[in-house]
Amino acid sequence: GINAEYGVQWTGSNTHDNNNDGDAGQGTDGTDRHNLLQFNSLDENYPLKISQAEFWDGVESLTDPAASGEDIAVGLATSGFYCAKQETDQCPAKFTSSKKRKLNDELNNAPASYFGHVLKFTKKGTLLYMCSRNNNFSNRSQKGSLVVN
Repeated sequence: GINAEYGVQWTGSNTHDNNNDGDAGQGTDGTDRHNLLQFNSLDENYPLKISQAEFWDGVESLTDPAASGEDIAVGLATSGFYCAKQETDQCPAKFTSSKKRKLNDELNNAPASYFGHVLKFTKKGTLLYMCSRNNNFSNRSQKGSLVVN
């Protein structure tokens, strides 16, 4: 509900060994990556641009109080490769989305694990979220929803 707090973080791997069983996903063999992007409908497979993702307008970070909703969305979308769009108290400028190094489209150069945020919701809404890495439109789709009321 409103003012509820929610911790979000995840762990992946740079070196898993599944004996060639389980490497059918996208990205470099032996690695697991995750991210979280908003999208419009469970029938869709494309995320919204962060500038169009309105859910984040009603979210605050207790971990990084200076972070805007857009900063939080950038961190989640990039698995922490960029910690925010703009510099904050907890995110130095060299780790923002304006830094020169580019994120690989399969998250291969993103951290395996995401440090996360403790989030506080300030308005009602539904977040439909997806992971872009393991979403190749054939046999896999990582999607979910979070309802704040």
